[in-house]
Amino acid sequence: MENSAIKVISYKAEHQPWFEKFNRDWIEKFFWMEPLDFEVLQNPDEYIISKGGFIFMGLYENELVGTVALKFLSPGVYEFTKMAVDEKFQGKKIGKELSIAAISKAQQLQAKKIVLYSNTKLISAIALYRKLGFVEVPLDGPYKRSDIKMELLLSRQ
Repeated sequence: MENSAIKVISYKAEHQPWFEKFNRDWIEKFFWMEPLDFEVLQNPDEYIISKGGFIFMGLYENELVGTVALKFLSPGVYEFTKMAVDEKFQGKKIGKELSIAAISKAQQLQAKKIVLYSNTKLISAIALYRKLGFVEVPLDGPYKRSDIKMELLLSRQ
C-alpha cells in the first residue's frame, strides 16, 4: 500500500448509496446516465455480486471516497467497471489502489483477463490503465459513451 491514509475494503450492502453517488457524479459530469447505469448502480448486489462479481470501496482517512467493481463476464474473464473517486479526493492515488485491489482479486480467482470500457477524454483514467498494463483492443460493448476497450492479460501461475 503506497499511502497509509488509503484503505480498500470489500463492499457491503450499506455502501450502495456511495457506490451510486460516486459513479453518478462522474458519469453526469462527463456524459449521461444510460439505462444500464441506473440498473447496476441502484442494484449492485443483483447485477454484480450475485453473478460472481466483486465490489471494492476506497477509504481515505476512514471516509468512503471511491469504488470499483469486477463484473463476472464468463469463466476466466472479468470486466473492470464502475470505478469512481469523489472529485475532492482525486489525485491521491485512490484509483490506483482500488485498481490494484481489483486486479489482485481477479488473479486470486485465476482469471485469464480483465476488460474495461472507457472514453478517451478521461485522460488520467486511460493513463492509469496503461500504467497498470491494460492495452487497447477492438471496441465492442454495452455503453454508448465508450470509445475505447482495453484488456489486461493475467499470467496463470
